[in-house]
Amino acid sequence: MFTQYYPESAALTVELRDQVDAFIAGKWDTAKLTAHQTHKLREVVAFARDNSPFYRERLAGLTDQAIAALQPANLRNLPFTTKDDLRREQFNLLSRPLSEAWIFYETTGTTGVSTPCPRTNIDSLNNNTILTAYYRDIFSAHGDGQVIGISGPSELHSTGDTFGDVCRNLGHTVVKMWPHSPMVGFDRALELMRHLPLTGLFCTPGMAMHLAQRAIDAGLRPRLDFSLDLLLLTGELLSPSLLANIGLLWNAEVHNVLYASQEASVLAAAASDGRLRTAPLINLYEVIDPDTEEPVDFDDSGRCYGELVVTNLYTGAKPLIRYRTGDLVRMTQPDRSAAVPAPSVEAVGRVHDRLTLNGHTVSGYDFEDLLLGQFRGFCDYQITIERDEAGVDRVALLLRSDPTTGFPSVEGAVQQCLEELDTPLTVRFGTPGAITGTGAMVSWKAARVIDLRTNQSDEDEAAKNIAASRS
Repeated sequence: MFTQYYPESAALTVELRDQVDAFIAGKWDTAKLTAHQTHKLREVVAFARDNSPFYRERLAGLTDQAIAALQPANLRNLPFTTKDDLRREQFNLLSRPLSEAWIFYETTGTTGVSTPCPRTNIDSLNNNTILTAYYRDIFSAHGDGQVIGISGPSELHSTGDTFGDVCRNLGHTVVKMWPHSPMVGFDRALELMRHLPLTGLFCTPGMAMHLAQRAIDAGLRPRLDFSLDLLLLTGELLSPSLLANIGLLWNAEVHNVLYASQEASVLAAAASDGRLRTAPLINLYEVIDPDTEEPVDFDDSGRCYGELVVTNLYTGAKPLIRYRTGDLVRMTQPDRSAAVPAPSVEAVGRVHDRLTLNGHTVSGYDFEDLLLGQFRGFCDYQITIERDEAGVDRVALLLRSDPTTGFPSVEGAVQQCLEELDTPLTVRFGTPGAITGTGAMVSWKAARVIDLRTNQSDEDEAAKNIAASRS
């Protein structure tokens, strides 16, 4: 409704909807997309240089003529923007005054200073149009009259507003519930899920498992006593093995529905083919080697791997230019069967979450997928790594398993870990501590991995503090 009071926003809504619908329908060829990205890139760089105190200094030597010659395929003369820049510069990153935003968010600040992330109507319309268009077919497969729960980390996070707006666009009822809030709690959340009942839920993978465990502890059966048909997961690492396990716990269709960050907004969203698809109408993507900072191109099979760098293509509150996300991704060019004709992406963990085991370096995503591949029906997990007296790295996997699903065999998991990582694996069953629920607030590694080979990091300490406060 607000767009009726702002003619520019109303016009932008129609323009963006028509653009994204035409793009998804395959009506944009490579030339049209390149022209769009080129125009938007030059517009955003000029806008940030002229209006952001940080970029005014950082891009001081960039002339109008140089901006007019910028091409999406060659941005190497523009400097990177880093997380340290965001923490240090704070409001100096903004290209619009805070008074032009419709809402204020910030990063969690669990391992450093929180950074401001206000949203203008331009920000929200660009990002939410993508989500609405990408999610449309996912929801439509389950019919009308859905009641969708949204569980977010805090009131200063965009989760509730973003998914609430998207569900409203698609005609679905929304229930915002924060189980970690003292005014809601897990018992009330489960009661709402049963009695409304909820047919879908946006939450983190950890929250999906935690809710299942709390239901089991209360004598309920997640697969039978709830009406969830659709789980829409985001905010944490989510390997195929973990996704399949959560689907089994709830007997529901599960999607890794969003790859985003509070500071950079939507980077990729789920399409009906089950893949996370990039949003090339609102972002420009680069993949670099995180150590050398050199660009990584698609190989002959249409794939590339490295750290994601993103440039926003809309003039919102804080457009970022060549922002180093710190995330490792695998990106694949689209094929003819793609639901959205954009590259797919797998976010495989932060650069500093990589682990080295007996000479093998592995991402968090691949490590989780490997260890959990043989198991289903668990409600939590934790990994411990230690080095024995002979200098051999050893891994212990602790699973919290629902006894009604049966006792899983561990032989396959042990053998696979030895074959792929030359690393002995021990599997135990028990109850991990509350720290495993902090992944969305801190990091996968701090929440899931106890690495006895290294000293405790700031992230480890932050995760422990959050877990203690929740307990």
